[in-house]
Amino acid sequence: MGSLAGVATPTLGVEEEFLLVDARTGEPAPHGAEVVEAAQRRFGVELDVELLQSQVETRTPVCHDLADVHRQLTGLRMVAVEIARTLGFGLLAVGTPPVGATAGPTTDRDRYRGLTEDYRLLAAEQSICGCHVHVAVPDLETAVQVCNHLRPWLPVLGAVTANSPFVNGADTGYASWRSMVWSRWPSGGPPPYFESAAHYEATCDMLLAAGSARDRRMIYWDVRPSAHLPTVEVRVADVAATVDEAVLLAALVHGLVRTALADLRRGLTAPPVPTEVLRAATWRAARDGLAGLSLDVLSGRLVPARLLLDRLVHRVEDQLDEPALVRRLLSTLDSDGGGAERQRRAFARAGRMSDVLEQLARDTLSGAETWTGGRSG
Repeated sequence: MGSLAGVATPTLGVEEEFLLVDARTGEPAPHGAEVVEAAQRRFGVELDVELLQSQVETRTPVCHDLADVHRQLTGLRMVAVEIARTLGFGLLAVGTPPVGATAGPTTDRDRYRGLTEDYRLLAAEQSICGCHVHVAVPDLETAVQVCNHLRPWLPVLGAVTANSPFVNGADTGYASWRSMVWSRWPSGGPPPYFESAAHYEATCDMLLAAGSARDRRMIYWDVRPSAHLPTVEVRVADVAATVDEAVLLAALVHGLVRTALADLRRGLTAPPVPTEVLRAATWRAARDGLAGLSLDVLSGRLVPARLLLDRLVHRVEDQLDEPALVRRLLSTLDSDGGGAERQRRAFARAGRMSDVLEQLARDTLSGAETWTGGRSG
């Protein structure tokens, strides 16, 4: 492992995936490439397409603090929503399509054509939207060990942003149905515990040889060393309903990585939680979000999900860039509920999916004008 002495505060970045929908029906609209092209032409903003034509992805540049993350996420969401609106579509921060088909046409790129050829209906049904948080680390050996330290907390992070309870106009009974869909991939879900970078590389090579991934970018574990950046990438989350919830996720991930780096400097190793236990905890978090009981992977006991979130915050509080901001965002989450809870409340008012779609549209840009945290430098 490379030396961690004197490591500066690691930079971070966030990728968000959004669902493009018909403005009248709310069903997925396969016109993502048009939104991407128009954003570049009108604003000089680089968005990207995804596997399905009804998805649009945004990526922040490298950010140095949470205020920067918020500014970038807000600006990208505002551009994407505005471009979609001018083209006659809506853009929603939601993990699964609440109404309409869950399968759709794939984007016309060599990579995506190959995915469809190899993975067939599995690829076609990936009408799901997630959020990925990248935090810089110095080298692969460090990245592998940081991932080990983050493994026990992945289900909690997934519960925080659970935002996909509805599919085909019906409640799935899960706070994050996206997590269940994503787990179908051969390398979806929590990663194994790796003894070293060599162990990690050998495992990746076996997955590639089996055809369960076409390349390292397709090794879809919930946390992994990035295949193309010098970062640890956390991929467990639904796309957050609001900008503030995305910032909260980024803050918690950043704090966990900084805590892991501090532990590594002290020579502390991560607990080797069995992958099967993590999968059970991930399923429980996907079903209940923060509203019920979750599996404490260290004790094997069911405890209130909010208690595990409190423990996560306590673990990272010395490494949080802005602890007061995180407390405020957590307080808002407690009072308002998460994305899945708000969708269900919207539906419960009159039993109309149109109310859910309106709630999602409001949430997608919520917080853009109310930011009160962070430094502005």
